[in-house]
Amino acid sequence: MEKSNAYGAGLALVAAFGFSLKAIFVKLAYPYGVDAITLLVLRMGFSLPVFLWVGVASRKAGGDLSTGDWGKLLTLGCLGYYGASFLDFWGLEYISAGLERLILFTYPTLTILIGVLFQGKPFTHREGIAVVLCYSGIGFAFLHDLNLGDTQSVLIGGALVFGSSVSYAIYLSGSATMISRLGAMRFSALASLVSSGVILVHFLAAHPLSAFVQPLPVYGWGLAMAAFATVIPVFAQAAAIRHVGAGRASLFSMVGPILTIAFGWWLLDEHISAAQMAGAALVVVGILIVSRK
Repeated sequence: MEKSNAYGAGLALVAAFGFSLKAIFVKLAYPYGVDAITLLVLRMGFSLPVFLWVGVASRKAGGDLSTGDWGKLLTLGCLGYYGASFLDFWGLEYISAGLERLILFTYPTLTILIGVLFQGKPFTHREGIAVVLCYSGIGFAFLHDLNLGDTQSVLIGGALVFGSSVSYAIYLSGSATMISRLGAMRFSALASLVSSGVILVHFLAAHPLSAFVQPLPVYGWGLAMAAFATVIPVFAQAAAIRHVGAGRASLFSMVGPILTIAFGWWLLDEHISAAQMAGAALVVVGILIVSRK
């Protein structure tokens, strides 16, 4: 059991590293004039071959899918890799990468709360302490960016990203039973395929086909996002949920804001303040508490 928990924690941290790069890639692509849904369809389009291969290779795992299974996959795909991603990309048009990641990481507390209120899961004393520390750390850094940025943009972008956080928390809470039923790899592939279809429909409804023609760097950032911020972390996160559960996996992944702040400072020239550093320290302490024996 301890080995499984350690393995799950490691997978959750790998997922956090990959997901932390997503906002950086998005912000690096936006100066070329691409919008949120076009960038999102490029991300999922480059990821599609991998998801198709995994979906076909694992089609016999867990038996045949029922109508109810397909309904759940459609719902979870719309909430996770479409709804949460689109709101997140849209919010990044208004706020910094560091602030985006900090707001988005309210989802661990939302995931745990959903589990306690609607799934009958226990809320341990250790998880409670970790949640308080991590949430306090996020609050410190949020106040810093709110004071520096344009208030209206911060509020609009913050609301969009918080909506993304809610959508992703519901996805995580609902995915645990489907992962146990279908397996982590098969579920992630199928949910991603469903969301890719929904994203394509949205794109075609909003833009002509000529919108696929973008400057070459946009394709480069879209490909990087597909490989390092989608395929690898998606499967790592699904496997982590199987080993340690949705609530604990989301808590381990709270190292993500620290990484995004660091990458934002390094690659986007985003300012790092003492408040952000204090918030990051609280997040680290919370992760250490929940991950010890």
